This record gives sequence, structure tokens and C-alpha cells, in this order.
Amino acid sequence: VQLVESGGGLVQAGGSLKLSCAVSGFDSDDYAVGWFRQAPGKEYEGVACIRFTDGNTFYANSAKGRFTISTDNAGNSVHLEMNSLKPEDTGNYVCAASIGSQVFGGQFRPLSAFSYKFWGQGTQVAVSS
Repeated sequence: VQLVESGGGLVQAGGSLKLSCAVSGFDSDDYAVGWFRQAPGKEYEGVACIRFTDGNTFYANSAKGRFTISTDNAGNSVHLEMNSLKPEDTGNYVCAASIGSQVFGGQFRPLSAFSYKFWGQGTQVAVSS
């Protein structure tokens, strides 16, 4: 399983960025992809998740109303469109995948890093004030 992020960069506060995660290497219709970010010295924070099978999306409170997660029809790419960016959105943004029927289970936490087995390397986002 491979996940490759792109689209990070430096942007001023109030600006926008669109991140992409190219997903490959598995054959299943039951999977979820989440976006996480990690600021220097901090833990991973779940930002958004999309469950491909039913299209359900999940957002952290900090992302609601500003970020939108989406996927192409084939499920090969997952995008995170970020608007009204703030300096506190700065961090390394990583996408992760959970594959299999567990994405429908009661133990699945869409914004918890523990729910994901496969991880990309990340793309840096810096928001200046």
C-alpha cells in the first residue's frame, strides 16, 4: 500500500491550499483515508477522514467549515481543500489508510491515528501571520 502526498507549501493567513493523497497498492472497496497533521513537538491530530465505500466524511472541530475532504470517482486520490488558513494550521500533513471491514466497526475512530495502519510521508504546510 502506498500513499503519496502533494500540494503543501507556504501561504499567508486567510489563504487556501489543496492537498492531494495518491492511494495505490490494494484492491478493496472498504477503506477509509484520513488526513492528519503534526505540528513541531506535538502529537498527530486527526483533521478529516473520508470512508470511500459510503462517502461519509468526518472532520475535527478545528476543520469544520474551512476544510473539505473529497475523493475522485476511482478512489485513487483523496484531496483536502483548506480555506481560511490560520497560523495554527501549520504542520506536516500526512494521509493514512485503513483497509477492510473494520472501517465500519464500532471500534473505528476516523480521526484517531490508532485506526490507521498505512501512512504516507507527509507534505509541509506553513501558514504565516
